[in-house]
Amino acid sequence: MSTGTPELSHVQAMWADDEASRGLGMELLDVGHDGRLGWSSVRMPVTEVMVNGHKIMHGGLIFTLCDSAFALACNATGRLTVASGCDINFVTSARLGDVLVAQAQERAAYGRNGLTDVTVTRESDGELIAEFRGRSRALTPRTAAQAAPTGDSDTAHAESDTSDAGSAAPGPNSGKNQENR
Repeated sequence: MSTGTPELSHVQAMWADDEASRGLGMELLDVGHDGRLGWSSVRMPVTEVMVNGHKIMHGGLIFTLCDSAFALACNATGRLTVASGCDINFVTSARLGDVLVAQAQERAAYGRNGLTDVTVTRESDGELIAEFRGRSRALTPRTAAQAAPTGDSDTAHAESDTSDAGSAAPGPNSGKNQENR
């Protein structure tokens, strides 16, 4: 972990609770922020279960590595942040036995939105594997009632995200007449 950066226990706790990343063998190398923008570095070995029918690493798993590094970087400053969209470009293939390193860097934070770039390289030779650009959205803090488990965490996040729009939880017509809000 970076030294000399502000408190990071919130993002370290988030990582500790990330069963998906741990299950894929990801290792957090670094996370930090400068008070405004965050960064992270995550390593993942390519194992037998990650190789597809072409004998190369499945692109969805490269995406997952990017997404994990992205999440760490955009949550490093302490704001509860989720992805609102992303793009990925696969440059070259990764193969069984490779170790990949994803380096994420927030490029901009404006209002509740952000842009984060993630570069994936092969650890042994630095070869570029993929480039990912993520768009993030900081959620408004949830109240205790909103934080109660509902069985659908995406719905809980969506409800807390709309709370600052001046309306109750979204209903069946919540997507209509957005300009009138």
